[in-house]
Amino acid sequence: MIRRHVIVHGQVQGVGFRYSAREQAIRRDVTGYVRNQADDSVEVDIEGSEAAVASMLEWLKAGPWGAEVSSLTVTELEPTGHSGFDIRY
Repeated sequence: MIRRHVIVHGQVQGVGFRYSAREQAIRRDVTGYVRNQADDSVEVDIEGSEAAVASMLEWLKAGPWGAEVSSLTVTELEPTGHSGFDIRY
């Protein structure tokens, strides 16, 4: 089990990013949360198997249709045992 904290930069708010990220996380059996930030970025915290987290990171590089991801800031953290994947406000 690994955990990554990600800040997604670019045009990523107002395009359904949080809802799409939740759907993709559930498909990949990844837990954690997603939320918008005041600076127009999106924060994502993901936990899961190494392969599942890597797959989610690949998806985050592009995001949903309509998003324009310019970069990701990824930080490795200790797993906390998230349950489910939440959209936070």
